[in-house]
Amino acid sequence: MKKILVTGATGFIGNYVIKELMENNCKVIATSSNDQRASEFSWFSQVIYIPFDLRDLDDRVNYFAFFHEPDAVIHLAWEGLPNYKASFHVEENLPRHRAFLTNLIHHGLNDLVVTGTCFEYGLLEGCLSEYMECHPANAYAIAKDTLRKELTVLSNEYAVALKWVRLFYMYGSGQAPNALFSQLDKALENNDSVFNMSGGEQERDYLPVEKVAMYIVKITLQDRIRGIINCCSGQPVKLKDLIAQYLKRRNRQITLNLGYYPYSDIEPMCFWGDDTRLRSVLEKN
Repeated sequence: MKKILVTGATGFIGNYVIKELMENNCKVIATSSNDQRASEFSWFSQVIYIPFDLRDLDDRVNYFAFFHEPDAVIHLAWEGLPNYKASFHVEENLPRHRAFLTNLIHHGLNDLVVTGTCFEYGLLEGCLSEYMECHPANAYAIAKDTLRKELTVLSNEYAVALKWVRLFYMYGSGQAPNALFSQLDKALENNDSVFNMSGGEQERDYLPVEKVAMYIVKITLQDRIRGIINCCSGQPVKLKDLIAQYLKRRNRQITLNLGYYPYSDIEPMCFWGDDTRLRSVLEKN
């Protein structure tokens, strides 16, 4: 039975990743800074939960031993989202997460999965491949891209199996209240007649969070494909069309007030992920 440490366990993705690991007969060690919230999840009594706040990091501690010497780590934790432009991503989060993961590797960790972001590609349009050069254009993306580069050097030095899961967009139950689909669900719950949104012409790559969690676990439990792996559908969809499909599945209706909000200035209008490497992972599982 493989023993997996999941950081950011009480976050949107963490909840689903832990459930997926348990379905794959893994022993789960979960950690987050919010033990009260952790106790509210259905998996809480079935995992080893160790509360830990990265702000309390002490490099004199052997965190590999502290977290029961896991066979692999899925590092989902990251603070301060969705405030993508804030400098604390570079000034505070980056050194903190670098120090934590370096500590684990120095003390014996040899299998590491970290979630990155499609924002690492910057403002590139079209189908985005892992082999493209990154041009991150906001503080969050810069911090993530820098962490990836530093971990790549470290993993080569210590022979660590590093898998960098570059997340695109997702939706599902438990998402942050300010997320688009959370706002849409709230409008439906309130029986609103109109939902205000952008023009909806932007093309994105979306997956339900359950599938994202399944892909992360499949990537973790294999060791043939390492490095950057896009976690994506491989198919672009206009946002207004995705919302229309969502409403149809739920058999609900609401008028979309297109153009109420401006388009985001941190994203290009049309981009999606190349899922070739991901499909290679899935085909071999």
